[in-house]
Amino acid sequence: MTETTKETIRPFPADIRAFRAENPKMRERDIAARLGVSEAALVAAEVGISAVRIDADAHRFLARVSSLGEVLALSRNESAVHEKIGVYENIKSGVQAAIVLGENIDLRIFPKRWTHAFAVTKTDGDQQRLSLQFFDKAGDAVHKVHLRPASNVEAYHAIVAELRLEDQSQDFTEDRSGYDVSEIDGDVSRDELRDHWGRMTDTHEFFGMLQKLKIGRQAAIRTVGDDYAWKLETNAVGEMMHASVREGLPIMCFVANDGIVQIHSGPIFNVQAMGPWINIMDPTFHLHLRQDHISEAWAVRKPTKDGHVTSLEAYDAKGEMIIQFFGKRKEGFDERRSWR
Repeated sequence: MTETTKETIRPFPADIRAFRAENPKMRERDIAARLGVSEAALVAAEVGISAVRIDADAHRFLARVSSLGEVLALSRNESAVHEKIGVYENIKSGVQAAIVLGENIDLRIFPKRWTHAFAVTKTDGDQQRLSLQFFDKAGDAVHKVHLRPASNVEAYHAIVAELRLEDQSQDFTEDRSGYDVSEIDGDVSRDELRDHWGRMTDTHEFFGMLQKLKIGRQAAIRTVGDDYAWKLETNAVGEMMHASVREGLPIMCFVANDGIVQIHSGPIFNVQAMGPWINIMDPTFHLHLRQDHISEAWAVRKPTKDGHVTSLEAYDAKGEMIIQFFGKRKEGFDERRSWR
């Protein structure tokens, strides 16, 4: 059975559950794509069975999450999955953005994008795997917190009870209004772009510059000139990872979606390729990157008060940034020569 809307024909929650039962090894995002629904719709179909709807307010979540102790924090986009094991600590909340600056878990959170949330229980043999999962209004995953053996399970159940919503329906309707991902390229000359670019004193000014000039990120790096940005081979990310392992070079790795940026800072040790994926499998840091999704890779140089810093950036075929890397450096110091 299916229900018909003006936009599409979509499965009922029972149909979703039946398909999942028939395809137990299929990845959730692949199931969602096959059924033409969002990942949040898959979770919502389990409400009352293995999922509970909870308040998606990021501030309420951040006020309680430290009580869980050690967890796995997961943020992803279409092409990269970034996982860090640690504790949520040094949390600062703000209306527009919140920050988690823990030793391992380092996040920049944009609360207005957090719209739906669920507490999820998955049974794996005799074990239960518990998680808190947050989604945007389109039903795309923003952030997930998975409990680990050392996590405080009592604190988890207390959080779920406190954040539980009255609405425990299994239906989910995606809202993709305002999700035009096409770049806004204003009428900006190369000279004007270079003038603004050259006057930056902090890498955090870059996004504001793009907004002011009404130019997309990829369009800007294609335009600015090869003293500030130069194109690399699409395998540059993998080559950089292997080189960083060989040289013991500490790096910063950023994976973002509309609701969060998740960051790793430090050395990496174990890089493995599996099919189209390249993976970092370290004790507290896991990265899974679809190399075949990389359409362009760039080295990008930005001026700061401490000298210029260089990022390695990978873009998909839509022009969206998949992943970004820097050499790890201390504030007030120039970046490492080995990274350059």
